[in-house]
Amino acid sequence: MGIPMLQAARIGAYLMKQQLSGRKRYPLVLMLEPLFRCNLACAGCGKIDYPNEILNQRLSYEQCMEAIDECGAPVVSIAGGEPLLHKDMPRIVQGYLERKKFVILCTNALLLAKKIDDYKPSPAFTWSIHLDGDQIMHDKSVCQDGVYEKAVEAIKLAKSKGFQVSINCTLFNDADPERTARFFDEVTAMGLNGITVSPGYAYERAPDQQHFLNRTKTKELFRGILSRGRGGKAWPFTQSRMFLNFLAGNEAYKCTPWGNPTRTVFGWQKPCYLLGEGYAKTFKELMDDTEWDKYGVGNYEKCADCMVHSGFEASAVKHMITNPIKALKVQVGGIRTTGAMAKDISLDNQRPADYVFSGHVEKKLAEIRATAPAKGAKHGPRVKITRSPGGAGEAGPESIVAAE
Repeated sequence: MGIPMLQAARIGAYLMKQQLSGRKRYPLVLMLEPLFRCNLACAGCGKIDYPNEILNQRLSYEQCMEAIDECGAPVVSIAGGEPLLHKDMPRIVQGYLERKKFVILCTNALLLAKKIDDYKPSPAFTWSIHLDGDQIMHDKSVCQDGVYEKAVEAIKLAKSKGFQVSINCTLFNDADPERTARFFDEVTAMGLNGITVSPGYAYERAPDQQHFLNRTKTKELFRGILSRGRGGKAWPFTQSRMFLNFLAGNEAYKCTPWGNPTRTVFGWQKPCYLLGEGYAKTFKELMDDTEWDKYGVGNYEKCADCMVHSGFEASAVKHMITNPIKALKVQVGGIRTTGAMAKDISLDNQRPADYVFSGHVEKKLAEIRATAPAKGAKHGPRVKITRSPGGAGEAGPESIVAAE
């Protein structure tokens, strides 16, 4: 599946240990966001719309090590923002490798040529290059021309230096199955070690709200793509086949948000990587105090169309462990792309969305200003809140639109 044998064996042993111990909730991947600052402003991103005082915040090396020591996940995926903007990133990566963790460093690749010699190849370290399709698709997605070419150059450079390299690809409702399949053929021919693919999540604060997929469109899209790649067997996906089977509409999973716990400059994010509706100071507090049953498809309006890997990959992995024969059939035979789809979770009883983002921003700004050196009356940008009627495809009744 594009996953190195060493990684598969160690993660498999970890999963079996959790299952045998009867542990109900446990992490699989630590999602680390050591900063929100980025050197791109993608229209589908809901991660960068913060005042400068927050964009200037960084998790320290010590905080990053504390995060993995607290949660104990076998894998760390470092995202952002753009992680290569963090001056201590080489030390952070090395610290995780010394703790025998598998490290995935996500980047848009604009700084990779400049920074690559700060890192050393390792079987436990992978560059994950953001690439949302071919040149036209990707440059449109990131709202800047020339980024695709730089990403491809970075892939070739990293491969030439002996690094493991994968791509992470997010698809939206304008993706064409035939074109996406050709793109997967092209990047596979580059000698990539893996591909991670996911439908885009409808961030309430993303500037572009018109191109997110609903659940039906997601399933139809992935059936169209996978049917052109021998049920997914043609490409080196670094994801469980059961997750891809889910994307193709053959399974109906509840999400497992605690499987990919997220640590950001705000703290441990509740309930998941995609929704920041509260923050815990410790991993234990996140696990013990989060009202998990309030979230997920069928429980919460914001989760209705989500099929993203950060929420459902752990669900698929658990299903694979508890149903090994079924998983083996999917692995050997490929993913079914025709016929009836699994009955999905009903949305009849989901609770309406809460819009709490601005409150977390104001709280964080107050904390920053309380600890920052006094500089007269200047406190940086002031958050401006606007209210709108909300509704399908909109940011909702309360959203931050500017920092003054």
